[in-house]
Amino acid sequence: MARACDVCGKGPQMGNRVQTRGKAKYLGGVGTKLTGITRRQFKPNLQRVRVTTTNGTNKRMLVCTQCLRSGAIVKRVQAKPFALPAQSE
Repeated sequence: MARACDVCGKGPQMGNRVQTRGKAKYLGGVGTKLTGITRRQFKPNLQRVRVTTTNGTNKRMLVCTQCLRSGAIVKRVQAKPFALPAQSE
């Protein structure tokens, strides 16, 4: 399945796009009217991140932001760009 989270499997969901017209009663209008309902797709917020797998290898995965924030994955740790020589005394 395309465009789904590689961790939890979250994918697109179908829903309704509700279009209204008019001014709300509490704002002094006569009320809002429903002028149209069409189907739409709610897509998950997927990010392409580099992940360290359980066997120690790094690979790119499509992960939803909920899995990123919950700590369901471990992001790749980049090597330090340089190391200072040890002080010998």
